[in-house]
Amino acid sequence: MPAEPRPTATPAQALEAMDLFIATAHLGQQEMAQRLGLNVTDLLCFACVLKAGENLLTAGDLAEHAHVTTGAVTGILNRLERGGYVTRVPDPHDRRRVRVAALPDAVTKVVALYQPYYDRLDTVFAGYSADEIAVLHDWFSRSTNLALAYIEELRAKDVEGE
Repeated sequence: MPAEPRPTATPAQALEAMDLFIATAHLGQQEMAQRLGLNVTDLLCFACVLKAGENLLTAGDLAEHAHVTTGAVTGILNRLERGGYVTRVPDPHDRRRVRVAALPDAVTKVVALYQPYYDRLDTVFAGYSADEIAVLHDWFSRSTNLALAYIEELRAKDVEGE
């Protein structure tokens, strides 16, 4: 599909639009989490479990994916389990470990909430060419990596007492 004509924008305008998108997306995540009876961090962790699919995560894996401490994951998993979102299953290769599996009813509930939004995003993406989608994917991926690196930098400064 040919791309639609795009208005010109400066880097400053793009940054302003990004800031507004991030703030709006954060508000949206809070709204989604509230409707699911979760907090945003618990929702993020459940999303990590969903993304892992059949490759069930350990608590340590989940902490790494969600960028939280292993201590925090214990509380998160307890809340998700009480809420009917996940179950802990024994690791078939190491009985000292457990892995985290999403419960089917929870998956259905989350998909029902998010799918209308994703359908609308698909409509937005349909207005872009394959090359533009590739640029968007690259930008989101690189910006995510940049943000994660900056978060780690800030956390390292906290540890150092700066």
